[in-house]
Amino acid sequence: MTDFTPQRAALADVVAIPVTPFDEQGRLDADTYRALVRRLLDAGIRAVTPNGNTSEFYSLTPEERRLEVELTVAEAAGEAEVVVGVGHDPATAVAAAEQARDAGARMVMVHQPVNPYVSQAGWVDYHRAIAEAVPELGVVPYLRNPLIEGASLARLGEECPNVIGVKYAVPDAARFAAFARDAGLDRFVWVAGLAELYAPAYFACGATGFTSGLVNVAPGVSTEMLRALREGDYAAAMKVWEQIRAFEDLRAENQSANNVSVVKEALAALGLCRRDVRPPSRTLPEEQRERIAGIVREWGLM
Repeated sequence: MTDFTPQRAALADVVAIPVTPFDEQGRLDADTYRALVRRLLDAGIRAVTPNGNTSEFYSLTPEERRLEVELTVAEAAGEAEVVVGVGHDPATAVAAAEQARDAGARMVMVHQPVNPYVSQAGWVDYHRAIAEAVPELGVVPYLRNPLIEGASLARLGEECPNVIGVKYAVPDAARFAAFARDAGLDRFVWVAGLAELYAPAYFACGATGFTSGLVNVAPGVSTEMLRALREGDYAAAMKVWEQIRAFEDLRAENQSANNVSVVKEALAALGLCRRDVRPPSRTLPEEQRERIAGIVREWGLM
């Protein structure tokens, strides 16, 4: 049986979701992408998720998703665990997981099924199909559906020992606490999937890692929150929370309509990549651009 200890340790950390930079022709900019990943690695990030939501997963072509995995694995080169985002229909998700394995990644994060009809047993079946196809990879379901029960995850974990963690992104700390205990608090690594603003509450309930898009812009801010949470210093963690609140609130407005656009705008202000996003996202109006540049200046990055 595969020993997933290193993968579990990497999930109990800041799990970075890199953006996908585009060039002037709207194509994936491979050189800039690798530079952004390198910036994360140099800042001490040890878990990187290509093809996450902050990567505009659903707007990328299959070829671009494959390239992003290859670029990430090549740049990480053993410095960080690569947790590849996979999803869509079961066959596509399985093929993507197999491609991730063949490229050298050691984990996959399974995007929430976007089907309008999801049963408890069907949710288990979907993730089982992926996990059984790549038993040597750690598998991390991305859970955003508040109707999925902890018992369903417990059953999946019994049937698939390579399901090692959960990216939990239901905005309800009390529900998370109950879900984690119903599923098995010690069986899985619990990753707060709603990033830094929810991390303090979710850590208090059992999470040991959190995902982040903010980390693309200010990796030191994200790692400082992790340090405070690991030490149980919630006062220090909340100081970071207050520092980033305005930025993260902009990302969350209107059901996260500008989630990626805000991050890319900040990176554009720093001269690190173009601000371009793909539909159904859209670049920000000028007044919001100025506000984001002001926040980045307040953080001492400009």
